[in-house]
Amino acid sequence: MSDNQSWNSSGSEEDVETSESGVGQPVVGVAELGGIISKWTNYIHGWQDRWVVLKNNTLSYYKSQDEREFGCRGSLCLSKAVITPHEFDECRLDVSVNDSVWYLRATDPEHRHQWINSIELHRSLREGRIDSGVIQRTSLVPPAAVCLMAESGYGSEPSLRRHGSMLSLTSATSGYSATSTSSFKGHSLREKLAEMETFRDILCRQVDTLQKYFDGCSDAVSKDELQRDKVVEDDEDDFPNTRSDGEFIHNNNGSKEKLFRSLSPKGINGIDFKGEAITFKATTAGILSTLSHCIDLMVKREDSWQKRLDKETEKRRRIEEGYHSALSELKKKSHFGGPDYEEGPNSLINEDEFFDAVEAALDRQDKMEEQSHTEKSRIQRSSPVPPGDVYSTIGSHRFADKVEEMVQNHMTYSLQDMGGDANWQLVVEEGEMKVYRREVEENGIVLDPLKATHSVKGVTGHELCHYFWDTNVRNDWETTIENFNVVEMLSDNAVIVYQTHKRVWPASQRDVLYLSAMRKILANNENDPDTWLVCNFSVDHDNAQPTNRCVRAKINIAMICQTLVSPPEGDREISRDNLTCKITYVANVNPGGWAPASVLRAVAKREYPKFLKRFTSYVQEKTAGKPILF
Repeated sequence: MSDNQSWNSSGSEEDVETSESGVGQPVVGVAELGGIISKWTNYIHGWQDRWVVLKNNTLSYYKSQDEREFGCRGSLCLSKAVITPHEFDECRLDVSVNDSVWYLRATDPEHRHQWINSIELHRSLREGRIDSGVIQRTSLVPPAAVCLMAESGYGSEPSLRRHGSMLSLTSATSGYSATSTSSFKGHSLREKLAEMETFRDILCRQVDTLQKYFDGCSDAVSKDELQRDKVVEDDEDDFPNTRSDGEFIHNNNGSKEKLFRSLSPKGINGIDFKGEAITFKATTAGILSTLSHCIDLMVKREDSWQKRLDKETEKRRRIEEGYHSALSELKKKSHFGGPDYEEGPNSLINEDEFFDAVEAALDRQDKMEEQSHTEKSRIQRSSPVPPGDVYSTIGSHRFADKVEEMVQNHMTYSLQDMGGDANWQLVVEEGEMKVYRREVEENGIVLDPLKATHSVKGVTGHELCHYFWDTNVRNDWETTIENFNVVEMLSDNAVIVYQTHKRVWPASQRDVLYLSAMRKILANNENDPDTWLVCNFSVDHDNAQPTNRCVRAKINIAMICQTLVSPPEGDREISRDNLTCKITYVANVNPGGWAPASVLRAVAKREYPKFLKRFTSYVQEKTAGKPILF
């Protein structure tokens, strides 16, 4: 059992039950079980840890173990529940009762296996299901088969006698001509088959009896013929004067003698041939009438089953039509409630629907931001600006070498032109702003490097980089961040920041842990402008480990600014009208997760230009009327 799972078990008198089998054998006590497992709440909050309890054939959940005294937040009866392990997610199980579905997720596959076994064992014990071995040791015949045999009376001598005593062969004979199916009302096919079995045994005994009678008659006739032949041979020399008189002959002495001895019943064991014949006729009449009724019953049953089959076929057709209709309706919707429709390799939502849902969510965020901007003015924040020479130093901290390496790489490669073999593609052009992209994928994840150039009037590179780096004003211009905090302050010009971005359903929520450093790069030539640079790149930190609730994105971003000053007329001082800031913005982002490539590229094409326009407009607004910060 995993370390983060805790189980509570408590037995009570109500946990001990008696089985319904009638033997009074108690069922093993069912203990109360409880533990922590993640439960899908909704598309906004996603998976949340909940305290789940198994008790009295009911699955209940609480927000936490400490809040049990306030009552459960929901429960499901396990009697009709269906527990389904997820096909792809090895940690997930779904518990459903009719239309109510709980999506649960364990910490690992073993944890899920323990939960499923516990639920099934708890349900089995509460329902009083006993090991099948007990039944097998009690009887080799299944109980259902025993009941069926007892009902039908098949295969037992008492049943033959019982059915035989119910039959009147004489009445069957007398009523044969009037036999109809109406005389068998209230009888089932099973009873009629039992009667047929009884008739069969009676008929076999009658056939044996009649056969014995016929054999006896045949033996008697044979004996008389032998005796007659013997008498004729002995007296052929003194043949009597006979005259036929019926069945007698007249001897010479005038006496009469039977030609054949009459067959008496005693001679063949006293068999009543006439009675046996009547009984035989009655038995065959009963068989014929019962057989006729069985045929009628089977014909009616066939009609009944055919009607039921037609009804079930029609019902299945309607259900299939309803299923296809519901499926088509679901495909038309842009929002789905369960976790199966969110971002992932086995998502049930296709790329077009995924894109529509993301675009709709982004539109809602933009509308909310516009309303917020018009309803209230932004809070004026001021933070002390360190001297310019502070940003010229590297600083002494454990990431100093890495910062210097990243700064040099951006100064070397990010300021290069778009030509050559880099395969940069122009995707957006709006006035002075141009956005380029190179399409790069790795293991199905989009890693497209992005590069944008822009020119902004009335601000300096120092001002742009200051507002881009300063965490005190981050929420004033950044609309995609849900929350952020400074993990560690490395120096006056370097800080480690952890931030989570607003979730755009059905995509998963992202978080980023990065080091942000601000530098001033002095020009080698006095005619060239100085360069201000803010470099943000992903790092690891013990105080901000990855979690299951967010997908950790990796970034390498640089904001590079150079200030161009046009000479003022006459002896006038330099004003903001003489300033132009040339911006080069470079972003290499690994979003992680399983979002479709087409969606990521479409979102990047839409959001990066909006971000640049929003940020530069904010800096122009904040610096208007203030002294120029070179």
